[in-house]
Amino acid sequence: MKHPIIIVDYDSRWPILYEEEKDRILGVIGDKIVAIEHIGSTAVPGLGAKPIIDIMIGVRHLADANECIEPLQSIGYEYVPEYEVSIPERRFFRKGPLEARIHLHMVERSSDFWERHILFRDFLRAHPEIAQQYYQLKKELAARFGSDRDAYTEAKTPFIESVIAMACATKRPAPKDCGCKRSYS
Repeated sequence: MKHPIIIVDYDSRWPILYEEEKDRILGVIGDKIVAIEHIGSTAVPGLGAKPIIDIMIGVRHLADANECIEPLQSIGYEYVPEYEVSIPERRFFRKGPLEARIHLHMVERSSDFWERHILFRDFLRAHPEIAQQYYQLKKELAARFGSDRDAYTEAKTPFIESVIAMACATKRPAPKDCGCKRSYS
């Protein structure tokens, strides 16, 4: 059964939940991590979102992720290798029920994936008016697409790409691939 896409108002507990989870993650794989960041809409103050805490873990080499699977499982994470078909440069883990889910995105710290997600988050944090436009778009798309997550993601991708392009235009030096045509969940 597909669950409907639910967009909720910003919750001031999201950064606290991130910090708590970050501590748990560092407790089991801290020696493998070179960086850890709260990303996605729940990382932007005031921005409504699906109630999912997205955490991006930077590692030196993607192969390091293999050594993290069992320790992350010990704190409740499920490794989802089938997502590597669509995003091979990422290792994906999830934890928790739909209404309080955590997603882990493990990537190389030097990757374009890392750079794009940080650019997007930081630009929205610095431009609350753009973040509010994104919030409105997400609410409209959730209403239009119901439980079709692929269509929802596809429909918001042009907005995300435009924000990344704006972020690239203001950043010196520009990252390698700001215009990458990736989809974002």
